[in-house]
Amino acid sequence: MPPFFPLPFVLFVSLSFSLARPMSMESGDRQKTVYDVLNENGLPMGLFPKGIERFGVDEEGNFHVFLEKVCTAKFENEVRYETNVTGTISYGQITSLKGISSQELFLWFPVKMIRVDIPNSGIIYFDVGVIYKQFSFSLFEIPPECEDAVVSDRDVHDDKKIAEILSKVQAINFGQLRSSVVDTSMKAIQ
Repeated sequence: MPPFFPLPFVLFVSLSFSLARPMSMESGDRQKTVYDVLNENGLPMGLFPKGIERFGVDEEGNFHVFLEKVCTAKFENEVRYETNVTGTISYGQITSLKGISSQELFLWFPVKMIRVDIPNSGIIYFDVGVIYKQFSFSLFEIPPECEDAVVSDRDVHDDKKIAEILSKVQAINFGQLRSSVVDTSMKAIQ
């Protein structure tokens, strides 16, 4: 007669062995990198530089990237990365972005959103508040080296102020343009 083992004992032993097995490093078990998440969302890996210390993303797409240091990377323009970058990622775009700035005409403008309208178009857009900057998708295929950024707090503060003023001027000009179009339309109707 074979030995009899009570059911709770069998379950305990089975569970103990299953928990003691080492985890495999297949793609399903390993921690995703920021580059994996960018790729899964139709965005190029080179949007973030090399030198990422930590990365995390939740179910809603809210993410945080921690870099070793404030640094800049050169594409068509210089892009500055703060040590902490946050935003929300979804297919083809990153919104609510904080911690990335793009240089235009010697001024640094905060990048608020990055998007790709049509993945096969080869074009990626940076919303810097004042305008949408258009870049070739191919510029961002490989994560760039990030150089030390030499920036004073005063420069960053002044550039943000200038960007805010330009954004307000743009909004005022758009409001005046819309008002002018309405006035012209009303005169044409009369």
